[in-house]
Amino acid sequence: MAYFLQFFAINPLFPLCIQSETKLYNGSDKDVSTSGGKLTKKESLKVQKKNYREEKKRATKELLSTITDPSVIVMADWLKIRGTLKSWTKLWCVLKPGVLLIYKTHKNGQWVGTVLLNACELIERPSKKDGFCFKLYHPLEQSIWAVKGPKGEAVGSITQPLPSSHLIFRAASESDGRCWMDALELALKCSSLLKRTMIREGKEDMSTSATGGEHSINFYSLLRAHNIQGFQFNDSDHLKDPDLYSDKSDREGEQDHEESDPEGLEKSEESDSDTSERQEDSYIDLDPNEHLRETPYLEQSHEELGEAGEAAQTETVSEENKSLIWTLLKQVRPGMDLSKVVLPTFILEPRSFLDKLSDYYYHADFLSEAAIEENAYNRMKKVVKWYISGFYKKPKGLKKPYNPIIGETFRCMWLHQTTNSKTFYIAEQVSHHPPVSAFYVSNRKDGFCLSGSILAKSKFYGNSLSAILDGEARLNFLNRGEDYVMNMPYAHCKGILYGTMTLELGGQITIACEKTGYSAQLEFKLKPFLGSSDSVNQISGKIKLGKEVLATLEGHWDSEIFINDKKTGTMDTFWNPTPELRQSRLTRCTVPPEEQGEYESERLWQHVTRAINNKDQTEATNEKFILEEAQRKSARERKAKCEEWIPALFEQDSITGEWHYRYTLTKGQLVQLLKTCKIILLYIML
Repeated sequence: MAYFLQFFAINPLFPLCIQSETKLYNGSDKDVSTSGGKLTKKESLKVQKKNYREEKKRATKELLSTITDPSVIVMADWLKIRGTLKSWTKLWCVLKPGVLLIYKTHKNGQWVGTVLLNACELIERPSKKDGFCFKLYHPLEQSIWAVKGPKGEAVGSITQPLPSSHLIFRAASESDGRCWMDALELALKCSSLLKRTMIREGKEDMSTSATGGEHSINFYSLLRAHNIQGFQFNDSDHLKDPDLYSDKSDREGEQDHEESDPEGLEKSEESDSDTSERQEDSYIDLDPNEHLRETPYLEQSHEELGEAGEAAQTETVSEENKSLIWTLLKQVRPGMDLSKVVLPTFILEPRSFLDKLSDYYYHADFLSEAAIEENAYNRMKKVVKWYISGFYKKPKGLKKPYNPIIGETFRCMWLHQTTNSKTFYIAEQVSHHPPVSAFYVSNRKDGFCLSGSILAKSKFYGNSLSAILDGEARLNFLNRGEDYVMNMPYAHCKGILYGTMTLELGGQITIACEKTGYSAQLEFKLKPFLGSSDSVNQISGKIKLGKEVLATLEGHWDSEIFINDKKTGTMDTFWNPTPELRQSRLTRCTVPPEEQGEYESERLWQHVTRAINNKDQTEATNEKFILEEAQRKSARERKAKCEEWIPALFEQDSITGEWHYRYTLTKGQLVQLLKTCKIILLYIML
């Protein structure tokens, strides 16, 4: 899709090129006028017809070569199809660009029929039965079937009679049906465009292959280069259909009505080469001499997991460090924001806050399960379970991660053994004053992505302080169009002046899905003043549909949580990070330091981290000061030049203020893209 927009933008004569490509070749004017004097009218007509047939076969062959080598399958699965007798037959359907192939078996051995999609319309069809129905039909009630099979079959396998001008399909579930609808919409919108633009691509690819060239660019490299989702590449022989687009006119004889071909349909060599040059311009970003190298990732060798309960969240401060705290407290007053206060290194956890935010995805497999869950209530429960799973990983003692430097980035990924997929995480510090961290998480194979931004604030209250994470994250299930919007609890540290220093989580949390109407409300509770050890890390909550409470939650966020179903009255274990569950955590992989950029977290903070691990607080403080001073110097230089900092990976929506990953489409951008594509397609078809 991105290619078509880019091609249209680069080539102002694009519609004229397409028009020239689609016209039938009858030979040039020069050829006709030269031979006309020597040949009879009948012989001249035979030459034109011969050229016509050869050009037609050439165009068909080139189109087939671009689609079938290797084969592209948009989607393939079992569907029930209603026949003319109103009974349903389960058939194997294979969707390719421009056609829908129907077989009796999934091995593609018994061809039933081929639906030509270029003249079809698609609509959802209401149904009383289970599943999801949709209809493909010709708006003028003409035949939608090709006259030949993929291997030249004239007669398909025997099944119940199928309608000629429409087909009604039934998928097993709504999600499967929606997937088919999306895939068919893609094939319907792009089939004509693919036919018209890929012929020249096939010609160039074939000619380059024949001469042993290495710089051929075909349809499949185009898909990979632009990362078009939803296509599966399969090199198996039975999918290479040489006669994919059969044309009824192939069987026609040399009839007199062919003489009425209008003038001006010929295609000159000049226009041919011009089109070729313009198409090469559209690949300006694809440098054939530049080989893209996949980022190397290594499995994380060490991971620190704190124990459950209060013991892992307390810190005994030495006398030397207490004096540092008193010195620090002299600089602040109750209610003051601590974002501009330099904190001592002994309370620092040796990793960046951008790294810390990735702790919530060690159980991203819960999101993979939620993405395929058909029941909306169970889907919300899995989302809540995933949300809670991000908190039990905590360092021993009271530790705070590094404040990221502006422009700092962090990336990692998790391996899903069950689904053989990967969840990618990338984050960037997009602002320093105020300190804003933006992040993006994606696993498109499993059908989810998540984005958000966090504004970190710190408030001092005398004997305690709170680290407030202001912002929200938006989880999206790609195949459902559902957004789950959620916020974060705050971290509360008490016992700074007297008592034991203890870190807790507190605050009201909401997870809401506007489309389904389901929501969850969670409360992270602080330990009461006279509370026992059992009252540490308590959490309570409820799951609702509208205003109706369906279930309540109660327990401890770092140990066991129970769910009470209001309809059945049963109470079950909802969450429990047992040793077995901790062992089943997804494996996190990070980029080796030597492969990281200058502003990637691990490389940026490596000297500070080494000093903290060696318990050399003086060296850690010096290295930390060097980084922070370099950041202040850069800020002064930008201010002197009246320049604003521009993040590399994220951009801010001027209306909503939300930060979006630059290299993905927001919902509004996607709508605008589809509108633009529709305008282009309509313009081409005129």
